[in-house]
Amino acid sequence: MRRRRSPSRSALPLLAAALACAVPVRAWAQACCAGGAAVTPGRLEVHEDALVGATVKAATVLGSYDTGGRYVGSPAGDTEGDFEEDLFGAVRFLRRGQAALLVPVVETMRHTPQDGAHLGGGLGDVNLSGRWDFVLAGESRFVPGVALLAGVTFPTGKPPEQASPPLAVDATGIGAFQLNGALAVEQTFGPWLFNASGIVAFRTPRFGEQLAPQVTLLGAAAYTLPNDVALALTAAYAFEGDAHLTGGGDVPDSSKRATTITLSTMWPVTDAWRVLGGLYLNPPVGAVGSNQPAAGGLTLTVIRSWS
Repeated sequence: MRRRRSPSRSALPLLAAALACAVPVRAWAQACCAGGAAVTPGRLEVHEDALVGATVKAATVLGSYDTGGRYVGSPAGDTEGDFEEDLFGAVRFLRRGQAALLVPVVETMRHTPQDGAHLGGGLGDVNLSGRWDFVLAGESRFVPGVALLAGVTFPTGKPPEQASPPLAVDATGIGAFQLNGALAVEQTFGPWLFNASGIVAFRTPRFGEQLAPQVTLLGAAAYTLPNDVALALTAAYAFEGDAHLTGGGDVPDSSKRATTITLSTMWPVTDAWRVLGGLYLNPPVGAVGSNQPAAGGLTLTVIRSWS
């Protein structure tokens, strides 16, 4: 059964901010724009009014984490490949606000010795989100950038409960509305940008159960080279408690945890076009996940923007 992950953005010491005061304004602007784009590809840079983009993702499942957090490799002969193509766009409103729409298409290929190979997919869960930057990173040398984010994910995909046997490869969503809220804090120090975010997601009841709220903690560091190419390293940890039956009582051992490490790069081809690539991994070691598959994969994104 396919389990959908939430992809799914630190308070920094004043001393470090003070040490960065001598950095030229150009370096602050580079880190804020290029570094921020490397961490969150669909986000508008400070000078942009709108963008559209497309992302392709491919991953292979390495194993899974059991309910106790122990990592177990995939059984001999069992393979799974997960693929996704996203179309997205963002537009600025007023000076500090932006809204974005993401439409995913999801495919899964699974093979087991018992059932053979199966391929399926379809439209995933569409997401609509907004962001408001109260303070931009680098706007103040002592106060970090602060932003609030909110969004809703619509159950436009097919949930596992309605997927086709025997391997449910056409499951593409969770089968519930998901309301998301987040707080992001980030700051620039010369060519560096540091970002820390906390995201909370609430899901509506589905198939006789209420999924627990999901919390995602994310930390990222990005470095911008003089030619505006940026490199970013991101770590995210998501967790949720046991699901609750709508008739009463919890679903035992249904809590989930997942850790994802991502290394990405952003290359500004022109002022209007940029390309991003990334490698991500759910580390195949114990204690970093539970009730979740462990996968490794890559992403490629192309974005066209307007200023």
